[in-house]
Amino acid sequence: MKVKKIFLKFLLLIIISLPAFGDEKINEVYQEHELNVYSGMFDFSDDGQRAALIGFQHQNETLQRKSFLGTLSPITGFILTENNASYFYTGVQTHYKIGKMNVIPSFTPGIYDEGDGKDLGHALEFKSEVQLSFDIFDNSELGFSYNHISNASLGDKNPGANSYMFNFIKQF
Repeated sequence: MKVKKIFLKFLLLIIISLPAFGDEKINEVYQEHELNVYSGMFDFSDDGQRAALIGFQHQNETLQRKSFLGTLSPITGFILTENNASYFYTGVQTHYKIGKMNVIPSFTPGIYDEGDGKDLGHALEFKSEVQLSFDIFDNSELGFSYNHISNASLGDKNPGANSYMFNFIKQF
């Protein structure tokens, strides 16, 4: 039941973040958003705490900003493991295109709840990720990503978690 409530709050956040426009601009709005659906293995490097995961991430390209790192855009997402551990995050990513390959590093602080899973030592955790994806169809990509979640020693302990995911990305 708790998982369902968290998931519904996440979907509500995405809906609220979509700007409202008249019918004449509806197609422009959908070309400016990206949804990343992924699944993989949470903390694959810890045999005792390894767990399957599923996640969703939203990116709004209308909020991009130029920086010395490239073009940064905000992302918001949610990870849920088979042990009911959850991580709700928001942060930034940048996108580097090399032919049909995309290299997408990101950094996202977030709130972690261990559920029946691994105790990461603090509610505030930081996720650093790199994603490699390939353009497969118009406005669609398939990819692989790796991330590390850590609390930067804010808690009494900081075991961290390393995860990998397979991604499907669709721009709307």
